[in-house]
Amino acid sequence: MPKNKLIGGALWELYSQKVNERMRNPNNMGELTEEDAKRLGGKLVIADYGAESCGDAVRLYWIVEPKTDKILAAKFKSFGCGTAIASSDVMAELCVGKTVDDAVKITNIDVEKALRDDPNTPAVPPQKMHCSVMAYDVIKQAAAIYKGIDMTEIGDQDIVCECAHVSLGTIKEVIKLNDLHTIEEITEYTKAGAFCKSCIRPGGHEKRKYYLEDILKEVREEMEQEKKASQSGAYSEFEKMTIVGKMKIIEKVLDKNVRPTLKKDDGDIVLTDLKTENDKTIIVLSYAGACIGCASAKTMTLGFIEEILKNELSSKIEVVIK
Repeated sequence: MPKNKLIGGALWELYSQKVNERMRNPNNMGELTEEDAKRLGGKLVIADYGAESCGDAVRLYWIVEPKTDKILAAKFKSFGCGTAIASSDVMAELCVGKTVDDAVKITNIDVEKALRDDPNTPAVPPQKMHCSVMAYDVIKQAAAIYKGIDMTEIGDQDIVCECAHVSLGTIKEVIKLNDLHTIEEITEYTKAGAFCKSCIRPGGHEKRKYYLEDILKEVREEMEQEKKASQSGAYSEFEKMTIVGKMKIIEKVLDKNVRPTLKKDDGDIVLTDLKTENDKTIIVLSYAGACIGCASAKTMTLGFIEEILKNELSSKIEVVIK
């Protein structure tokens, strides 16, 4: 296919092959109906979310099993650019098989990483990351509709940028998940601050409750504290950390103390989820490579991993193998 077929010029090379393929041939585009819900024995959920900043919009369809809250099927319709189609396609795919509460944990970086051709090369240029953020936001909308609650109860919905309708919670998560350092990067990833610019810093034509300048400074300070704790081995603060901070430190401990042992026998371990129940942190892992199906994987190896994580991080840890 010619380089200018979809995007044109050198910009084409900034998109992964997976993105290009999903643009042309999305696997999950379409709609679900009440008849489909009846056939599968579930409840139909339809959610709409639009990004006023770029005119893109997505409609998400779920069929959810009421007894388990498990998403049995997911489809989407996207009204926008090719990146929005590719992101929405992967987003719908990631939802299937998860409970509604677990689907809400899907982030824009999960969507983007699923579109990468290799783990270390971004699937889309930064200025198109807002498309995956939109996919992330429509999940929250669908969850709120299913639960019969307001979307603000699903997450922080204090709106920072009125022009692009970007919330405080979304901006904080995007900064952390993508390791952003500048206002310009926040704008590239979310479109916040791209229009009237009142939300960037005080002094604009409209007074705002939150400003990107202050949010960035606050989040970067939090990230720096977590980094120092990680580098110094000061894991005593583990239970006070954010989910993102905990996941980073868990990965560091696994890289240092667990994976080298498993890889000697061509095995590996993957951090798939993190939950908090009462005062306990539940770490959900899955085996890879030769560890899959190993007779000792769910006994001796599991005990070995859990003991290391407890010793390094917190005694209030439980490891579950998925």
